[in-house]
Formats: sequence, C-alpha cells, structure tokens
Amino acid sequence: MATITFTEQRTTQQLKLRTAYGPVYRTVLNTPPRDCDDRDIPVIDISGIYGDLDQRKSVAQRIKAAATSLGFFYVKGHGIPDEIIANALAQSKLFFSQPTEIKDKVNQKRSKWFNGWNSRNSSHVSETESRDWRESFGMRYDPRYDSAVDDITTIPQEILAGFHAEEYVWEQTANLPDFKAGILDYWRACLALARRLIRIFALALDLPEDYFDKMTSHPDAAVALNYYPSQRELPKIDENTVSIGSHTDLQCFTILWQDDNGGLQVLNRDGQWINAKPVPGTFVINIGDYLMRITNDHFVSTVHRAKNVSTNERYSMPFFFGFNFNETCGVLPSCTDEEHPAKYEPISCEEWVRLRLAQTTQASE
Repeated sequence: MATITFTEQRTTQQLKLRTAYGPVYRTVLNTPPRDCDDRDIPVIDISGIYGDLDQRKSVAQRIKAAATSLGFFYVKGHGIPDEIIANALAQSKLFFSQPTEIKDKVNQKRSKWFNGWNSRNSSHVSETESRDWRESFGMRYDPRYDSAVDDITTIPQEILAGFHAEEYVWEQTANLPDFKAGILDYWRACLALARRLIRIFALALDLPEDYFDKMTSHPDAAVALNYYPSQRELPKIDENTVSIGSHTDLQCFTILWQDDNGGLQVLNRDGQWINAKPVPGTFVINIGDYLMRITNDHFVSTVHRAKNVSTNERYSMPFFFGFNFNETCGVLPSCTDEEHPAKYEPISCEEWVRLRLAQTTQASE
C-alpha cells in the first residue's frame, strides 16, 4: 500500500508548463478537485454533422460556445462504432500486458519522430509534478492507411517531406496478429470524424465550411494508446503525483476516448482542478494551442492532466489532429477587427510542432 503524505497547505501554488516558446506559469488553487457538470464541460450531440447545413450550423454554435469558454466538451452521436473502439482497446490491453523486453523492441528511443512505446517514468511533462506514471504507444500519420488518399504517388513533395510515420511500429508488434488492424481501424475512424469536425469549426469561426479542407488533406494526425497503472502501486504519493503531468495539447484539437475509471482533470479559469468524469458513449474533445493561436485566443487551449488514483488500471486512446505540416497559418480573418488586431505572426505547422517537441524532448531527459 502506498504512503500518502501531505505537505503544509498553501492557498495557491505555481504550476510550471512547457510551451513552444519556453515555460509559463499558472496559479492553481490548493483545493480538492471537484466533479464537473454541464456548465463546465457540456455534452454536445454532434449527430447533426451528418445532416443538412442548418443542422451542421446548429452543432457549430454549440461547439463555439464550448470552445470559447473552457475549451473542453464531450461529444455523443459521433458515429464511431462501438466495436471499433472495443477492438482497439482490447489490442491496447494485449500490447501493454506483454513483458517489458517484448515492448522494448518498439521503444520510442529507436524513433526519430516519437513513434513507438514509452515505459513508465520515462517522461516528465511538468517539472512541478512527478514523472509520468504511465506507459504509452504512439503512431503518426501515414498516407498509405488514409482512406481519403487514392494515390500516394500524386502527393506533392512539400507535403511528403512532413510525414513522420515509421513502419517499425508495426514490424515490431507483428507478434500480436490483430494489433495493427485494430489500431489502424480506430485511427481511420477518428481521422474521418476529425475531418468532419474541422468543417464544423470553420462554420463556428464564420468561415466557409471547406476553408480548412486543403490544409488537412494529409494532416498531422496521430493516435496514442495510454496505460495508467494505479498510483497506489507507488511507494509514496503526494498531491503532485501524476499519471501524466499538466500540459496543453499542441495542435488543433484532440479526440479522446477514456475508460470508465476516471482520472482526467481539467484546470478551469478560476485555477480549480475539475474531474472530467467519464460519460458513457462519448469522446472528450479539447482545443489545442495552434487552433487557439490562429483564432487570436478566441478558442481556448486548456491545461489538463491525468491522475489514476483508483485501484484499477486505466486506459485512454487520444487522437491528435492538426494541419498538414507544410501549411503556414496566421490569425484567421474572422478573428480580428480594429479593436482586436492579430496577436501572432504566421507560423508553419511544422515549425510550431518542432518548437514544442524540442521542449518535450528536454522534459524526458
């Protein structure tokens, strides 16, 4: 049984976060996390994204309200079949249940682009919290597996140069005969949903619905499998013990499936941690830093973390979505006016990710 220690309580503490341009700090209340309600993180029925234009605009307005408040919302009516999620989860459990020496064959240390497996305590997302008590597996966009790509030989070189997939993640997991198919089915389902959602975001930003289509023809689209052992396995626990440390996501938005154990925590604007409790049949969507930047901070990228304080193992499967790496985007025209000039210069997606991943690499050293 882990020992839980308590330090002298202060009213607030400073949380150090990594960003593309170095550390920033947030003031956090030293009060116990509370469960969220619909006023914090709404549940939005997005089945209208498969309907007519009026239905899509209706969904866009609800998403806009959530994106400009906390930047987190649940979605139901998303259209991803339960069996695809269940199969990906089953394959994830099989992978993480293997001996360390088997998983080590696909260790991310062998990757140039953050593909593969990370062991427990191998990353340290937030310096003001513990090292991350989790394992993960990640794969990045590969046009060969994108159902929307008819002929990879026609992809322009400037787009090809941004691809960071590595086939060794599948070669070194071939001992699990259904792993590749199960994970790619989930990735493709999330990718199809993300392409519909980016059109809804365009409507929410008073842009033509197809505004982002060319920017996401071959997107920065990655999936991660996360395994969180119970923190109670640790010899010592305190308030700064985390499963994954406090952070913001770096691209446009994240589509997260989480199991029913709970553990996701979101930092609200008052500096209070709130529990994003699991809601059956939903995904959690959150805004990323790049989308916040190009909307002139209208949409909000919010700090979050995970803490598996239950006695159970926890699993999650986030899908990260962003623009083609060669795209350069400044503040969107609908997000500025005379009273609100652009706060940011244009930056390419590739450069944005490079800057942030450089900070991530430092965190894991």
